[in-house]
Amino acid sequence: MMPTDSVHAELVLVGGGHSHVQVLRSFGMRPMPGVRVTLVTRDVETPYSGMLPGFIAGHYGHDACHIDLMKLAGFAGARLIHAEAAGLDRENRAVLLSGRPPVRYDVLSLDIGSTPRAHDVPGAAEHTTAVKPVDRLAGRWAALVERVRGADRRLDVVVVGGGAAGVELALAIDHRLKGLMAAEGKAALRPRVVLVTRGRLLANDSARVRARFDRLLAERGVAVHTDAEVVRVEPGAVVCADGRRIGFDEALWAVQAGAAPWLRETGLTLDGRGFVAVDATLRSVADPRVFAAGDVASVLEHPREKAGVFAVRQGPPLTGNLRRALAGEPPVPFTPQRNYLKLISTGDRYAVASRGGVSAEGRWAWALKDRIDRRFMAKFQDVPAMMPKPMPGPEAEPRCAGCGAKVPAEALKGALRRLGLGLGLGTGADDAVVLEPPPPGRLTVQTVDFLRAFTGDPYLFGRIAANHALGDIHAMGAEPSTALAIVCVPPGRLDIVEDDLFQMLKGGLDVLRDAGALLAGGHSAEASEPALGFAVTGSVEPERVLRKGGLRPGDRLILTKPLGTGVLLAGAMRGRARARWVAGALAVMDQPSGPAARCLAEHGAGGCTDVTGFGLFGHLVEMMQASGTCVRLDPAAVPALAGARELLEAGIRSTLHAGNSAAAAHADGPVPDLLFDPQTAGGLLAGVPAGRAEACVAKLRGLGYDLAAVVGSVESAAGTFGARGPCVILESIPAPSAAEGRVLAEIVDTARRG
Repeated sequence: MMPTDSVHAELVLVGGGHSHVQVLRSFGMRPMPGVRVTLVTRDVETPYSGMLPGFIAGHYGHDACHIDLMKLAGFAGARLIHAEAAGLDRENRAVLLSGRPPVRYDVLSLDIGSTPRAHDVPGAAEHTTAVKPVDRLAGRWAALVERVRGADRRLDVVVVGGGAAGVELALAIDHRLKGLMAAEGKAALRPRVVLVTRGRLLANDSARVRARFDRLLAERGVAVHTDAEVVRVEPGAVVCADGRRIGFDEALWAVQAGAAPWLRETGLTLDGRGFVAVDATLRSVADPRVFAAGDVASVLEHPREKAGVFAVRQGPPLTGNLRRALAGEPPVPFTPQRNYLKLISTGDRYAVASRGGVSAEGRWAWALKDRIDRRFMAKFQDVPAMMPKPMPGPEAEPRCAGCGAKVPAEALKGALRRLGLGLGLGTGADDAVVLEPPPPGRLTVQTVDFLRAFTGDPYLFGRIAANHALGDIHAMGAEPSTALAIVCVPPGRLDIVEDDLFQMLKGGLDVLRDAGALLAGGHSAEASEPALGFAVTGSVEPERVLRKGGLRPGDRLILTKPLGTGVLLAGAMRGRARARWVAGALAVMDQPSGPAARCLAEHGAGGCTDVTGFGLFGHLVEMMQASGTCVRLDPAAVPALAGARELLEAGIRSTLHAGNSAAAAHADGPVPDLLFDPQTAGGLLAGVPAGRAEACVAKLRGLGYDLAAVVGSVESAAGTFGARGPCVILESIPAPSAAEGRVLAEIVDTARRG
């Protein structure tokens, strides 16, 4: 019997804002025994608003001004759930999420920021780009830059909003596009930048600051329309209350911030603009279990404008009060400072500084702002990959093994009840499931797979575990019918264990149901970490069975998914994989292979396998040996997930990689490391007749397997290869001609349109 820690309280953070990143860092440095932290975030990389103008101006790259929330959550020992909040069920203490089950909490904190109130003005949401959420602006900005670069006339860029954010944005845009067009030799086509504000410029700043920016904007050639309230946005023009029409090619919306609409349905007390009303402790005035900070919060005792500086300053007091709430202690009030140093950049490594009634400007001000911003970001970018596991709380006790390690019956019953299943999972409470044999003339196919959790999101893990287990069924050309679950959950408070079990099984159940399979039974047990597997049964007509030995000379080898999940997960554990890379890998693992299997069968596939733990090369060697063939493989044609090759070049490897590389003995030359990378819920590898391969790839891409590709061809082991016997020849396959490429693109487009 080994002692283990037990989860007795759950802190859920919704949003990865400036306050919450400080909470995560604090819990990484000083965890609370028995407390589990969960971060629910729409974005896995959160931008720092203070560096956005510098990013637009070209002074910072993407990674310099974004915090990797996956890495930070790993350091904090927190679960990260990549989803968008849609509401609260306060009675059951749960956060409602879009497209997936709710997440329960004991203490909840909101830091979801704000968005410009585009929906208040007809046409604004459709015809302008909102400054917030910042991540969406970043993508739109890249497209705008390319549009300007390719334009044959001067474009007009309008920024609506005369606060500090709008002014900084307008000047940053002007600086970046001026330099861009000069470098392109098109200085005369430098876009015109126009700033539109409903009242006076920089209404929250002093007259001295406004005077400085009146001068600076005029010097840069940025036109300013004051007292210009926008009442309507049409394609290519903003229309003001006084009748003014200001034309644009691109428009950015940076007006006064608004709150998420779903907050109105929570029953929380809100202020007049829809933000969560909190007291001086940052706790909701309506619910002592709910806290809020940053732009989404309205501190009734200390009203302040919506500015990043206040979200940053609220981080430490929020952290302290969340700890007190989890410990059952009363929160402590926080009084923000009234005067603070404000630094507004002007696009060209120059800034205006102000505090109280004093202001100044110069390059020194920008250098100071840059130093402050970089120092803040370093706290969250330079963290260890993962936090050591906290010591057990005082109530921790040795846990039994054997049948004494089963999940408590009440937790199991509660999870199954929420899933809409009985204790016997729909078949009664018998000790085993009773199944009817497949219809006459069909063969039974069975497989089993089991995975340790590699993501803190239990629902997503359940989906991926089911996809992984179903892969062998699909690779055989069979249809799944039933599954048995094997699930392990860490010990904890009864309702927490129940929810963990529910989340994992719900994810698996959703995938199994979509595949046409019934979850018929299973077994659960306590373990030090979550794990889940499924034993799946299916059936297939004898003439439709796909086997590894079914490759035929002349076939083209088609791979349905890109490689790289193994190295990306290994990189994430070491803090070397960017969050967007890992998110891309998880999305591919979450993609079922059933539609791909049916597509391959429709196009005459003979041999097939799913690419999993042994990597593409190991599974290919198995197919080659079973079919008595040789293969020409084009490593350059093998698709890879974003970041996979970079990590391999940096020396990152999965622990199974070295064992998989032994298969290189079957190659006629050096094998790229990517081909040995073990895959979780990987794609299918199949041999399809050459004449049907192009249409098959097009159909696969139309089904959403965007990187499906022909990666090689099958040839006889005799003749060409002589006495060497079965082997893999590494060489390029001919690229399609321009005409063939156009035909393929047309087929893909037709397939996507259905």
